[in-house]
Amino acid sequence: MSDKLNPGRDLLILGGGLVGMTLALAAARKGISSHVVDRADPAELTAEGFDGRASAISTASWNLFTNIGLADTLEPHGCPIESIAVTDGMKPGRIDFRPERHEGTLGRMFANRTLRLTLFEAAKDEKLITWHSKANIVDRQRGEHGVSATLEDGTVLRASLMVAAEGRGSPTREEAGFTMAQWDYHHRAIIIGLVHEKPHEGVAWEIFYPDGPFALLPLLDDEEGRHRSALVWTVAEKDADGVLALSDRAFLHEIEKRMHDIMGDIELKGSRSSYPLGFQHTARIIDHRLALIGDAAHGMHPIAGQGLNLGLRDVGALVDVLTEARRLGLDPGDAQMLARYEQWRAMDSLMVMGATDTLTRLFGLPGILASAVRRFGMAGVQRMPSLKRWFMDEARGVSGDLPELLKG
Repeated sequence: MSDKLNPGRDLLILGGGLVGMTLALAAARKGISSHVVDRADPAELTAEGFDGRASAISTASWNLFTNIGLADTLEPHGCPIESIAVTDGMKPGRIDFRPERHEGTLGRMFANRTLRLTLFEAAKDEKLITWHSKANIVDRQRGEHGVSATLEDGTVLRASLMVAAEGRGSPTREEAGFTMAQWDYHHRAIIIGLVHEKPHEGVAWEIFYPDGPFALLPLLDDEEGRHRSALVWTVAEKDADGVLALSDRAFLHEIEKRMHDIMGDIELKGSRSSYPLGFQHTARIIDHRLALIGDAAHGMHPIAGQGLNLGLRDVGALVDVLTEARRLGLDPGDAQMLARYEQWRAMDSLMVMGATDTLTRLFGLPGILASAVRRFGMAGVQRMPSLKRWFMDEARGVSGDLPELLKG
């Protein structure tokens, strides 16, 4: 395909996942055009059973989806998170985070498949988005006046700004030589759906055990009216293969022991999947005509469910900066505007990353004494409404200097 048939766009977004496609749609709502390039086949990504994961969408992230016109489509599929219960092995000293009625919920749970379907359907009808799926990039260039990507079939895509949204293993980030702080937690998250006897009442459970967090995330009842939750069970890497190899009956027994009958009789729904857990963070998120967003910039432990939300805050900030550049007649790749994006996101991402890493290590300390100290601290937080409110505001993403798209 010739360059003539591929006119230059404002953005060249490499990676069309949840964060990359949200950026393309949010930018389009502001009149900013983009090429979106992804190696995956959309049909495979949205197939039943491809990805059993679910994501907690914070209040601020929901505002973003509302402001770009996706809320009406998504609303029927989201399960409100009415409260969060945090406990050390179901022992005394638990914390309950429950907002006041007028504040709404702590967020909504969505199946990742639902989010993808909604984003992909909206992108198909958006004239300012040119979507290149099942496309492999063989060359990336960032010049003085623009950027380009050459696809395997010879197509050359041109734009003003390149955005890396390819996830943790971002080849664009690696090629650009960004320095990464990273380490392996030597744990694996095992994910599966559950059907259970008792209603979850919108409560998300975070139960900490010595081998890792055990999270129960509320989902909408299924078509038959059965109560459902998503399980994210963290186990040591050395034990992961053994846990994954358990028969369904043995696996269910291990889950039941850790749930302490809080949801009554349970059964497994779907197949198990797993992924390794690690930490990675770039000191910088911009370079010449290049910006990083989402997991390409910061990958974290799922302990607080903030990974996707942090990426969506990147989207909001970058779109704000690009909109301002457009108003001033500046190039989308203008170095000063990109510096503003980096400064805006630096403190927030560092705080969230640091908090999740600290929680992971704190609750991973073994022993009776460590457990007693944790529970003492949690009981103290439970008795301090102002501190609980600060934690809830952070979880909802409504604190700090918010981009316009993330405001209600």
